[in-house]
This record gives sequence, structure tokens and C-alpha cells, in this order.
Amino acid sequence: MTTTGTVNGSNEALRPHAEDAFAEELKALAAADDRPRPTRWNLSPWAVATYLLGGALPDGTVITPKYVGPRRIIEVAVTTLATDRALLLLGVPGTAKTWVSEHLAAAVSGDSTLLVQGTAGTPEEAIRYGWNYAQLLAHGPSRDALVPSPVMRAMSEGRIARVEELTRIPADVQDSFITILSEKTLPIPELGEETQAVRGFNVIATANDRDRGVNDLSSALRRRFNTVVLPLPATVEEEVDIVSRRVDQIGRSLELPEVPAGADEIRRVVTVFRELRDGVTGDGRTKVKSPSGTLSTAEAISVVTNGLALAAHFGDGVLRPGDVASGILGAVVRDPAADKVVWQEYLETVVRERDGWKDFYRACRETTAGR
Repeated sequence: MTTTGTVNGSNEALRPHAEDAFAEELKALAAADDRPRPTRWNLSPWAVATYLLGGALPDGTVITPKYVGPRRIIEVAVTTLATDRALLLLGVPGTAKTWVSEHLAAAVSGDSTLLVQGTAGTPEEAIRYGWNYAQLLAHGPSRDALVPSPVMRAMSEGRIARVEELTRIPADVQDSFITILSEKTLPIPELGEETQAVRGFNVIATANDRDRGVNDLSSALRRRFNTVVLPLPATVEEEVDIVSRRVDQIGRSLELPEVPAGADEIRRVVTVFRELRDGVTGDGRTKVKSPSGTLSTAEAISVVTNGLALAAHFGDGVLRPGDVASGILGAVVRDPAADKVVWQEYLETVVRERDGWKDFYRACRETTAGR
């Protein structure tokens, strides 16, 4: 695979693929990995799990965690990919489904780019194959005129194909996967041929469980997947750790201040999101109304990253309440009528009375009044 966006040998991509961003870790794991590897896997299942969950290798190399959560979830996901069952990562928005999918593909196949992005307009060709119409008109159906989909390429190369937002794909297009996943073959009737999957091929799909009813999977297709549910972070500390790590990674690529400069505000943002999401304060004493949005970990990361950018470019580089206030308001108030009432009530009944939160309360009040 050729990676574009390099200048003088250094990668200038705004967001490198996982296999590029963590190439040194993957190389170190491969060198230290002496466990059995499934055919065409770059790493053993144990090493893939270590890459996702983090750890230290015998040579002292530190593998950074890519996923913070129950170890068993990752072990089940990795084990599924080593069988003939496809993997469906299910969860509410912001539970790192795409992130986990990308890193699993990078660790197993060394290539996370064989991707189908699911939308309401995803055609069957995106899953099966298309045609180069100039070649088709000039010479008729042939292998040269055929344009393989990412799934078809993964089948022929023994790699992992990724499908994002599976339930957003129209139901009749989804069913294109049934033969692929059950028979491990993709018929090409125009040529009287087929592409058979070689060992190493599998599919990782993601789906938002709030989209149930949009394009529900048929029972026949659902049986082809082993479903793994990715939960929201269990504790404040776990979510703060996730947000801090991701903001630090994003911040380095954008040349923003280091995360420790804003540790207090990160905890504050996470606390606000969790309390509004759960409908109760952290101490369990006060019930609060929840807004219409999901207030996911991914949104918390976005709020903090935007706040750090404000602090870097228009402040002193230290993340302060005023830097995150507008981002929180934008995340919470999706419905201008109902959500604004929920947010104002939370400010007055919870934030206003909380020790050490006066500056945050004042900044949020000023931002809310200005909208």
C-alpha cells in the first residue's frame, strides 16, 4: 500500500492509518511474538490483543493501550476473527467501534484501508464489484474491466474488510453479504466466474445500537456475525483516561499543549457528560434530566480538543473553563428548546453548588446567555 502525504520522508498525514501511526509497536510485537499465528495473520491472537490493550514486551518496548475497557471484550473479538464467523461491533455512538475496528484490522492484516462506509446510498457495487465502463464498452465484460470492492480485495488477498455503519446500508444491499459470509465466495455471473475467499479473510462491521429500526439486519445475516457489544466506560477514571489519551494523540498531531495542562478541565467535562447521560449526579444524591444527545466519550474528546486549540491560539496554552464552555453547550443543546432548559437546570441545581466549580459555572452561564 502506498501512503501519500509524506514530505522529506516524514509522514505529514493529518490522521495516519493505524498501521502507519503505530508501525513501531506493530514491528516490535511481531519480533517478540512466538505464538501460533492463523494463516496470513501478521500477529498471533495474543499479540493482537496486547496491541489493543497495551503492555510491555521483554525488550522493554511499551505498547500503548488503544482500547480501555474489559479485556474479555477484545479477546472475544480477536478470537472471532480467527474463526469463520464475521465480527459485529455494536454500541451507542462514541464507544470506539470504528477505532477498535481499525486497530484490529491493522494488527491482523497490516492494512486497515479495505473499508466500506455504510450510508443510505451505499450501492451493491461497494460490497461486490463495479465496472470500468470505458473498458466495458470497448471490450465487453472482462477481468480488466472489473473494479473490485474492498470486500472482494480482502477475499482474494486473505485480509480483513471493514464495514462501517452496517445498519445504515439498505437491507437489500446488506444481503449481498450473506453468500460472502456463508459460502466464502463472490459470484461474478457476467464472467461465469467467482472469487473465493482465501484463508485470512474476514469482515469487521460496526453498528450503532441507536439505529435499530433504520435498516435492521435480517436474521439470516445476523447469524453470520458474532456480536460484541462495546460498553460506555464504567467509571469516571476510565473515561478520563480514554479522553486524556486520545486528546494527547490528537493534540500532538495538531501541535497543541500537552494534556496535563488541562487535566482538571478534562475531568470536569467527563463528569458533566456522565451525569447528564446517566440522569444522576456522581454521588447519586441528585437526579437530573438528560438531554436529547448521546454525550459520548467521542464528543468529550472533541470538546476538549477544541478547547485546547482555543487555549493554544487565543489564550496562554492552559485549558480553562472558558475554553470548554462553548463546546459543552454545543454538545448538550441539540434541541434549542428542550435541551437548553435541561442544561440551565443542571447549571443552577448542580454546577452552581459544587465546590471549586465557580469559574466553570460563570463561564457556562456567560456562554449560554450569549446563545
